[in-house]
Amino acid sequence: MKGAGGAEESPPPEEVAGEEEDEFIKEEEQEMSEEKKERLAAEQDEARSRAAQRQGMAIEELIHTERTFLKHLQLCSLNIRVNLEKLQPPLPNLDGMFQHIGEVMDVSARLLSLLEQTQMHPSDPEFLQFLCDSFLSMSRDIEMAYKEYLANYNNITTLENSYKQREEQWAEMVKVVKSSAPEINASNLTFFLVMPVQRIARYPLLLQTIQKHTDPTHPAYATLTQAAHTAVQLNLPSINGKANSGKSDKYKRTETLTIRDKINRLSGHSIAKKTARLSQFLKHETGMVPQAKDEEFDQLVAFFFVIEKGVCELHEDLEAYLSHLQRLQSCRPEDHDLEMEADKGALFSREIAVALRQWIYPEFERRLVSLVFKPLCSLRELLAGPRNLIRKRRDKLLDYELLEEKSSLSYEEQAVANTYRTIHALLLAELPQFNARSTQLLQAALGNLSCLLGDLATDMEQLANSFTQQLPHSSMDSREFWKWAESSVLEAGQSLENLCQSVQDELNSPIVQPLSSPAQKRLKGLRDRHGPDKIYQLSGPVVGTRDLDLTLNKGELVAVLSEMDTRGDRRRWLVDAGGPRGYVPAAKLVCYQQVAQATPPSPYLSATLPAPASRRHSYSPGPPTPGFSIATPCYQVCAGYDFTARGSHEVSLRAGEPVRVLQPHDKRGNAEWSLVEAHGSKGYVPSNYLEVLPAMVASPSFPYC
Repeated sequence: MKGAGGAEESPPPEEVAGEEEDEFIKEEEQEMSEEKKERLAAEQDEARSRAAQRQGMAIEELIHTERTFLKHLQLCSLNIRVNLEKLQPPLPNLDGMFQHIGEVMDVSARLLSLLEQTQMHPSDPEFLQFLCDSFLSMSRDIEMAYKEYLANYNNITTLENSYKQREEQWAEMVKVVKSSAPEINASNLTFFLVMPVQRIARYPLLLQTIQKHTDPTHPAYATLTQAAHTAVQLNLPSINGKANSGKSDKYKRTETLTIRDKINRLSGHSIAKKTARLSQFLKHETGMVPQAKDEEFDQLVAFFFVIEKGVCELHEDLEAYLSHLQRLQSCRPEDHDLEMEADKGALFSREIAVALRQWIYPEFERRLVSLVFKPLCSLRELLAGPRNLIRKRRDKLLDYELLEEKSSLSYEEQAVANTYRTIHALLLAELPQFNARSTQLLQAALGNLSCLLGDLATDMEQLANSFTQQLPHSSMDSREFWKWAESSVLEAGQSLENLCQSVQDELNSPIVQPLSSPAQKRLKGLRDRHGPDKIYQLSGPVVGTRDLDLTLNKGELVAVLSEMDTRGDRRRWLVDAGGPRGYVPAAKLVCYQQVAQATPPSPYLSATLPAPASRRHSYSPGPPTPGFSIATPCYQVCAGYDFTARGSHEVSLRAGEPVRVLQPHDKRGNAEWSLVEAHGSKGYVPSNYLEVLPAMVASPSFPYC
């Protein structure tokens, strides 16, 4: 810019300052960009270094586990087998247990020899190419060796089960296995023979782990991908079907282990794992950590448990039904002389009973067992596999949730995570089909049961019709017959009602069980710890069906700790049962009210009780409740009538015998019964069996005070 004299004018100071600030910002951004690039490059180098380290660990894991696998098979095939052959009497078909194991050992030894003969270290980049080439070159031999072994694996488990039938022989075999391999915690021969089944399934996992930590630009990446794909192909159902069968059978088997065997199986790793699971489970229950939810899986499992409950209950009901049916067939009423020879109905009843016992019931029982009961037994056994797998998935989920919190996983932790994903995917894929087939089988069993009961009713109707035609009412017309049938039913109903009323009168009197010494001690402990307001009593039996639920009997006393569970459900209360603590349904709890006396207990009654003319039985309704109050010691309470105890909660009395009244009512406050002490025993007696007499009138044969 030029001024009036032609000279250039300098820019304003604000513009100069702005330009300098912009240049400064550009320089800072450039420096920050360079720092960011350097930091990014450092992070990438660190990630590559970490990936290379994990790749090397996975390669070393493959070689190390292959070496250990071969060592264990050699120990089993040589030492243990030789010692088992020395047992007397000789084990039948022992060679069948070790069939085709030599081919597996040979192919494993060849693969290991190739990997160990090379001069390269597993960390060398060229070693990965050599490893993949070696595996691919032997893939055909590996497939053939393991295919033969896996096809024979079911025979191995069958032979082992046959050995277990002979307890002494099986005990000798276990002793030989333990003495031949003391450094290995093996409880039976299957510990070694299942290793090939596990090894063939581990190759894909190991190779895929190596592939995960290998840079796609690595020269051996393409060969590694092919090797991992080949390992997966080796585990196709056509080849590894027996292995999957063995794995599923694993969850159905229940080992009978001694306490020593269980202790020997304990290790620091297993204790730490179970402790971590328990800690995670308690965090879920207390609400400290939210539990992972999978609605699709939860619905499948809920439906499975509904099916299982239905199958189990139907199986138990049928088992009880068959037992009652057999007891019914063992009854022979026709063998007893009823002295009703002239009664045609009685004769017909005897002939019908014979026909039912000899022909109809046995045929019905045979068809019921073959068409309904046995299929239900088989279905109930099949439920064990999915149930155990669901429980295994729950345990693995606790481990998996702990691993999700970590940013990076070790090889073993990655294997644990893969195990959970595998079990979860297997259940999601197979459980819907299992539920559908189980539902079909259950519906078929119910349909067969319905048809059998219909056939039984038809046979019994035909049998009855053949005799009812000869009875007098068979000649009646329809209206008269139904009138006669109605009157007969009403008469029988009235007789049954009278019988029920008499039984009710017999049982009408209250039966109060005093608290036993242990129950009183537990009640005192609960009151001292929680206070009397927290004491409740169970109105019915409780059977625990969920985790942390208690199983208690009717009438037991508990102290309420919380009126809801950890999830806020007020239908389950947390209680203290005098030792164990857990949850019970709130609907089964009633507040425990022990009737308190307004005055100290007195052995004397001031009410005038009924005279002998008003005597009643202990089970009959009593007169209006008499009143009780404290009296002077110049009166004595005595038994007005003889009374025989009907149970341990009552006490027998003789007329004129003096008694000491402990409570003028029972535990429920009913004044018709009194708790007394007589001749050193305590118990309940009817209140109207007691009389209050002056001391001078009382029998001199008993002390008055």
